[in-house]
Amino acid sequence: MKTHDLIQGSPEWLAYRANHFNASDAPAMLGCSPYKTRSQLLHELATGQVVEVDYSTQQRFNEGHRIEALARPLAEKIIGEDLYPVVGSEGKYSASFDGLTMAEDTGFEHKTLNDELRAAMRDEGNGWDLPLQYQVQMEQQLMVSGAERILFMATKWDGNNLLEQRKCWYASDPKLRAKIVAGWEQFAQDLSAYQAPEVIVPPVAAPQMGLPAVSITVNGSIALVDNLDKFGAALTAYVERINKKPETDQDFADLEATVKTLKTAEEALDAAEAGALAQTDSIDTMRKTVALYRDTARTNRLLVEKLVKAEKENRRTAIVGDAVAELVTHVRKLNERLGQPFMPTITADFQGVIKGLKSLDSMKDKVATELARAKIEANATADRIQANMQKLVAVGDKVTFPDAAALVLKAPDDLAAVIALRVAEADRKAEELRESIRKEEADKLAAEQAAKPAPQPELTLATAPPSHQTVVPAVPTVTHSDVVRVMMPATVRQAMAPKADTPPTLTLGEISSRLGFNVTSAFLAGLGFEATTMRASKLYHEEDFAPICRALQEHIDEVVNLQQQLAAVAA
Repeated sequence: MKTHDLIQGSPEWLAYRANHFNASDAPAMLGCSPYKTRSQLLHELATGQVVEVDYSTQQRFNEGHRIEALARPLAEKIIGEDLYPVVGSEGKYSASFDGLTMAEDTGFEHKTLNDELRAAMRDEGNGWDLPLQYQVQMEQQLMVSGAERILFMATKWDGNNLLEQRKCWYASDPKLRAKIVAGWEQFAQDLSAYQAPEVIVPPVAAPQMGLPAVSITVNGSIALVDNLDKFGAALTAYVERINKKPETDQDFADLEATVKTLKTAEEALDAAEAGALAQTDSIDTMRKTVALYRDTARTNRLLVEKLVKAEKENRRTAIVGDAVAELVTHVRKLNERLGQPFMPTITADFQGVIKGLKSLDSMKDKVATELARAKIEANATADRIQANMQKLVAVGDKVTFPDAAALVLKAPDDLAAVIALRVAEADRKAEELRESIRKEEADKLAAEQAAKPAPQPELTLATAPPSHQTVVPAVPTVTHSDVVRVMMPATVRQAMAPKADTPPTLTLGEISSRLGFNVTSAFLAGLGFEATTMRASKLYHEEDFAPICRALQEHIDEVVNLQQQLAAVAA
């Protein structure tokens, strides 16, 4: 780890953070930070525009640093070593440590104690029960520093008096670390393609033109004095100005205010009518006019309500549809990289992440974060498939894999087991075939020999032996090497038999791989199998493998018997 002499909050510190992937930003990158969204982090790192910290937030930061300093001696007592605040980096990754030992093998992270941490820190066990945002931050700290563990402490103080403290140890989680690395890789791709959106001021409904007050009074017994004509003209003009094709959050906010205005018009008309009816028994014309304008207000209010709902649903559908299309494109490109359509379906819950959200901006952020998560999963799957494909190709000259599309999706260990079984089965069938051919050739040769007439000795009067003498056939000379060869195990004699006139291709490494343990050329030579040296490689004939296995079995049996005999003598 490379350390940096920086003061938190200084211009140098800010410039450093802008060029590194920081542990404190990792939760936002993975979409698990309650303080910053992934979209906000992208915007900050792409544009350099950081949200200005307000006075109350800065005071909270200052208080956090103060109690962190108070808690550090407590942590040093627990760890048994001094701790030093430090900023460090490992390549593009960075982390700021509340404390690190001189050996950089133990770290310290401090937070202000709250109810969430109390619930997560019921004992002093492993920190894997902590909220994910803290685990992500500390996992990157371990990745940067190479430390073995981090003491996580949360405290509460009254001035300089400690009121309460909780602590636990966090050790590395390999799966979370892999997720962080993959997450930053995808984030880097998104960052390079980022285009800052137009800054949009949060929508506030435009001021609504107030409709004239409705006035109906009874003059005498049936005479009416009203301003319904004026009110109706204003209402009609207002309705005509309603935006029926909203596109932005501002448009939706204006339409929601329009709904309220029209609702007020309905209520005003109802109140005016009720007031007039209280003054007379029958004013048919007034009632019809009021009903007409009330229906106008109500019909358009309902229309606008439906319009707002439909357009928002259309926007939700468009946001989700765009994300689905981008994920499909990403998976297609991964298949192109692999050269085969081996990628499985990558699921993303775009509908689930926007459930209950009303703001279009919040929907876009949640969908973008879920899209990034799905891309990370797809990339990891493609990497695993590519590695598995290479393993299949490596043994493709011995075994064919018609089910390769399913095999490449397996975990590496499972695939290795399948390959080993199939290679062993292929070797067994090949050996059976060779044995069958050898037997067939031997039977053929035996049949040919049996078909030949036996040679008759030619005797002449000069050479024929007397009838009373016994003819002793000539006995071939037996050498010491012949005796040794007969006493050798059958597998060794077979291994020493003349080989076909073909170059050896079986490497010592392949033999060890099939056996599951390493053997040396000297050990095999002791069993009677001499290697052919080509450059730096020790090569054997393929037909040597089965005899080697049998020779190993006989060797092991002899070792077992010898140990049993020694044990019996010792007893």
